[in-house]
Amino acid sequence: MAHIDYFFATISPFSYLCGTRPAEIAAKHGATITYKPLDIMSLFSRTGGTAPKDRHPSRMEYRAQELRRQTAQTGMPLNPKPAFWPTNPAPSSYAIIAAQNEGGDVAALVHAIGAACWAEDRDISQDDVIRDCLTKAGFAPDLADKHMLTSADTYAKNLEEAVARGAFGAPFFITDTDERFWGQDRLDDLDAYLAGRG
Repeated sequence: MAHIDYFFATISPFSYLCGTRPAEIAAKHGATITYKPLDIMSLFSRTGGTAPKDRHPSRMEYRAQELRRQTAQTGMPLNPKPAFWPTNPAPSSYAIIAAQNEGGDVAALVHAIGAACWAEDRDISQDDVIRDCLTKAGFAPDLADKHMLTSADTYAKNLEEAVARGAFGAPFFITDTDERFWGQDRLDDLDAYLAGRG
């Protein structure tokens, strides 16, 4: 059975634009998937990247165009300048890690958190927003509170694992055969690879 490790950031618009497709692709091919939220700013600094606000104007302009194009292609709502961005991604990441340990529809939770930030102008570092997202995805609203220390430890380990395995952005997909795919626009390539066409 194939496996996908999905490294992503809850404050990444491109992670949000994945929607629930990673889980759908995994299910289509009978693969398992592990969600690995991480600190994207630390990943950038560790792997030669630059925070969006510090990039050259030409890169900022391209990012804006790409967001517009990718948003149009997915048909998902997205505010390119959300009210609460950047924000602390750790609390929402802890909730996802706790949900994964608990078992349930993690894809729905990841999508709900992304939508809260990028489509609903909500601050995903706040407890009430996280609790609402957990509830929407079918989890107990206080789930994240119960597993805080374990989740914090996993969150830190996800960053170290991403660096060690060659990830440098988000979303980033690594299969059990060490095939790597960077970006939501590479989901079709991941799909093709799992189908034996890549």
